[in-house]
This record gives sequence, C-alpha cells and structure tokens, in this order.
Amino acid sequence: MAVLMSRPSSIGEGYQLGWHDPIDYVFAADQGLDEAVIRRISAEKGERPDILERRLAAYEAFRRIPVPAWAGNGELASLDFGDIRYYVRPTRRQVRDWNQVPVRIKTTFDRLAIPDAEQRFLGGVSAQYDSEIVYHRNRAELDRLGVVFTDMDTAVRDHWDLVQPYLGTVVPFDDNKFAALNSAVWSGGSFLYVPPGVSVEKPLQAYFRINAERLGQFERTLLVACEDSFVHYIDGCSAAAWAATSLHAGVIEVVVGRGARCRVTGLQNWSKSVYNLVTKRAVAYEDATMEWIDGNIGARLTMNYPSVVLRGAGAHGEVLSIGYAGEGQYQDTGAKMIHAAPETTSTVTSKSICRHGGRAGYRGIVHVDQGATGARSFVRCDSLILDSASVTETHPSIEVDELDARIGHEATVSRVNDDQLFYMMARGLTEEQATSMLIAGFVEPVIRELPLACADEINHLIALDMAAAGAVG
Repeated sequence: MAVLMSRPSSIGEGYQLGWHDPIDYVFAADQGLDEAVIRRISAEKGERPDILERRLAAYEAFRRIPVPAWAGNGELASLDFGDIRYYVRPTRRQVRDWNQVPVRIKTTFDRLAIPDAEQRFLGGVSAQYDSEIVYHRNRAELDRLGVVFTDMDTAVRDHWDLVQPYLGTVVPFDDNKFAALNSAVWSGGSFLYVPPGVSVEKPLQAYFRINAERLGQFERTLLVACEDSFVHYIDGCSAAAWAATSLHAGVIEVVVGRGARCRVTGLQNWSKSVYNLVTKRAVAYEDATMEWIDGNIGARLTMNYPSVVLRGAGAHGEVLSIGYAGEGQYQDTGAKMIHAAPETTSTVTSKSICRHGGRAGYRGIVHVDQGATGARSFVRCDSLILDSASVTETHPSIEVDELDARIGHEATVSRVNDDQLFYMMARGLTEEQATSMLIAGFVEPVIRELPLACADEINHLIALDMAAAGAVG
C-alpha cells in the first residue's frame, strides 16, 4: 500500500473543503505518463483488450496535439504533465452500503453532506474518491423503469452493448489535447442510459473528490437520453488544498434523442491548487432539448465551454453559467452552439464576477451551418468587477453560413455602484453585506434555474469567499 502525504498549502486558507485524509492507497502509479503507465492502469482495472487499444491511440494523440496557444492566458505554462500522478486506487472494491465505505473516506463524504443529499432528493448517487468510484447506489424505481445508472468502469464491463454505440462519438479521443489525455487515462465517471419515454423525476448525482497531492482526476461520463425521455444529472467536486498543483481533465458526452430533454448541472468548487480543464459536449436530435447549467467557483484555472451540436430539426440548446474569480484565479468559461439543422434555437446566459485581481472571461462560439434555415441564437454575457485589480474579457465568435438565420449577442461590464452601496449601508447593512446582496441580484437569473441545494451552495460559497478576503478592494 502507498501512503501519499505532503504539506498542505496556505492557499487552502478560507477554502472550507481543503482538508486532506491520510489514506493507505491500494495502488498508486508512479508520477509521469508513458505507455507503461497506461498499460498498468488498464491491467489494474482488468480491462478488455480493445479498451487498452483505445487508450494507447489516445495517448499518441495527446503527445501529438499541442496545447492551444490561447489556452489559459499563459497560466498553463506552469503545468508540468510529468509531475502528475495519473492513477491512484483508494479501495479494492466499490460498495452499495454507506457503512461499508472506509472510515476516513466515509467521514469526508459525510462532511460534504453527500448521504444527506441522497436521502432528501436524489434518485441515485455516485461518489468518486481520487481515481475510483467508491460508493454507488440507485433507488429501486430506476431499475424498474429500465434506467441504467452506474460508473463507467462497470458500464464498460457489464453494459458494453449500451456503451459501445456512443462512447467517443460526441467527444472523439483526438478532439483536443485534454480530451485525448482523458481518453488515455480515464477512470471512474458516470454512465446513464434512460430508455425511450421514461422520465426520471429525481435528479441523479455524482460527486468527485481529489485527496492525493499532485493527482490527476480523469472521470469519463456518458449520458444517453433516448427519445421522449427526461433526466437531470448533477455533478459536484472539491479537492484538498496542497502546495503542489493537481489536474482535473474530465469529459462529459451527452446524447439527447428525438423529443427528449436532458439537463446537466455542474458545481465546480475545486481548491485553488487545481487546474480544471474539461470537455463537455452534447448532441441533440430532432425536437430535443439540452440544458447545461454551470457554477464555476473554485480552481486556479478553469477552461470550461459546454457545447451543444443541434443536429436535428427543431432542437434547442441552453447554457447558463456563473464564473467567480477571486485572488489567484482565472475562470475562462463560455459555450459553443453548433446549429446543424433547420429551425434550431439556442440561448447562452453567462454571468462572471471577479475581485482581488481575479480574471474572468467569456469564450464562445455560435456556428450556423449552410442549410440550417430558421436558426436562431441569442447570447448574453454580463461581467461584474469588484475592484481595479481585476480583469474581465469577452471572446465571442459568430460564424454564419446560412442567410436565413437570426443571431444576437449582448455583453455588459459593470462595477459595484457606489450609490447603491451607500443606500443599502444607510439602512444598517455593512459594506460586505450590501455587496453580497448586489452580487446575489446580479447572478439571480442563473441561480433560479439551479436545484435549491446547488443554489444555496453557490450563494454560500461566494459569501464565504467575500468574507475571507474582504468584500471590495
């Protein structure tokens, strides 16, 4: 067994989820990445040979594809791929009984309130600790409806007939450098298959926790909503705060069948020692609706651009996002909408807040294919700057190859209004309380679309961060 321990970082101060656990890992790969490491990961998992072949092909693509010149505004220069540990296994087996989770790991998820959320409003839950899902359980009604909700490793082993037609079709293994890395070393993540005509009333959730230092977490998630179905999937995350950096490069692929609706809500609250470089993409077929709702609160650098390829006539895509950048953070977030069929519609609403030198940017693409007649898209990105040291940026791209299309884009940048602060403080509020209330009003259009627990958490996290460093600069 390997015990991975080191010195926590002061960057965890003010971050309430930054504790770490001393864990006797069942297996820990050496730092760095080469073909031998990939073969060892596959062997440790007992995978079929064709999965290993996919991993090795993706590894060659990762080596070949450069980091995009624009990526991270220079922040990625300090990320050393050779300093990352690409796989650690905390337990030998996954369990369905919460009381069978190892005590230290169970205590961590108890502190994160995962069991409470499961009991109150979730239809099923997965808990991933470092590289593996350690706990997974569904409500019995899911099985009766024919819904398959499990971790990706189990899905590849036991449900290959459902996985094979879709895996890698929405996000190919060579799509970009970080997707290629994920395809080479992925572990954990969720697989969800909703049969035709089935509506899953309660949300399903996965929670991802990074505990080990210098770890890379690479979950692979595949969601399939068949025709006329509905499902809501939520993922959340947090990490121990270490002096050294960690890497998160997850991939989410979503297939939304004819007339189906799928909503994916993500709440990213990594510690400031994590690079968060994710690829999220959905394909929506005829009259389907795909909704991405994102809260980006933590991480040192986030690159997150949820995408929808509107492949069927009448398909609709939505992205609602919040990015909050504090000291030492860069939130580079946005959306991509690809109109590939007639009468498709999309909306993007992006809200970003930066303070104490943080950087928050919107980066988006709206593309309309030739022949996608009647396509309509509207993008609105609003930024709120809380001090003179912070920076906000907007990088929109609009590509229209069809004359019969209507595209709109609006962007605003504003500061906290001194008159509003004075008015509220004159009625007994502190400057911190008044600023927090103004921020709450600014993000309300996105917050109201979140599940209650997620909305409360985002408001709480922003308030904590404001209190930790002072409300205004």
